[in-house]
Amino acid sequence: MPETLPEVEESLIIQAKTGDRAAYGELVARCYPDVIRVVYRLCGDSQLAQDAAQEAFLRAWVRLPEFRPRAPFRHWVYRIAVNTALDTLREKPQESIDDDTTVWHMAAGSPDPEAAYIEKEQAGQVQRAVNTLPEAARAVLVLREYGGLSYDEIASILEIPVGTVMSRLNYARTRLRETLRQTHREVEREYA
Repeated sequence: MPETLPEVEESLIIQAKTGDRAAYGELVARCYPDVIRVVYRLCGDSQLAQDAAQEAFLRAWVRLPEFRPRAPFRHWVYRIAVNTALDTLREKPQESIDDDTTVWHMAAGSPDPEAAYIEKEQAGQVQRAVNTLPEAARAVLVLREYGGLSYDEIASILEIPVGTVMSRLNYARTRLRETLRQTHREVEREYA
C-alpha cells in the first residue's frame, strides 16, 4: 500500500513548486540525513557522498515541477540520489574508505579506544565488501539495510518489480557474506 504524504510535506511541495526556496530548503532538511546516509553507503567516501547528495538535491530542485506526489518526497529524492551516487562512482571510482567512523566514535565518546578501533575496522571491511557488489545489488542492499525501506518502497524508488528487489537483495547478502568470510580468513592467516 503506497505511503501517503503528510499534509505539511504536501504543503511544502506546493510552495516549493512555485519557487519558494525556503519551502524547498525545509523539504531538503527533512530528508537530508536519510539521503546522505544512503549515498555514503553507496560511495564509501564522505566527500563523494556530500558531492553526490548536493548534486541530487540540485537535480531534484530543477525537476521539482515534474514531481507527482504519489509517495513521500524522500522516496523521489532517493531515486535521484542513488542514480547520482552511481554516476559519481562511475566518473570517479572509489579508491579507499575514509575514516568517518573514527570521527563518529570520538564524537560518540567511546570510552574504549580498542573497541572503537575494532568497530572502525569492521565497518571498513563491510563498506569495502559493499563496494564490490554490482551497482544494482548494492543499491537494493543499501536502501534496505541503511535506508530501512520496505521491498515495495525500494521497488518504487528503483522502478523495478518487488520480485527483482527480493532477488537482488538475496544475491547482495549472499555475496556480502562470502566476501566478509574471505576477508576474515585472510585476517586469520595474517595473524596466525
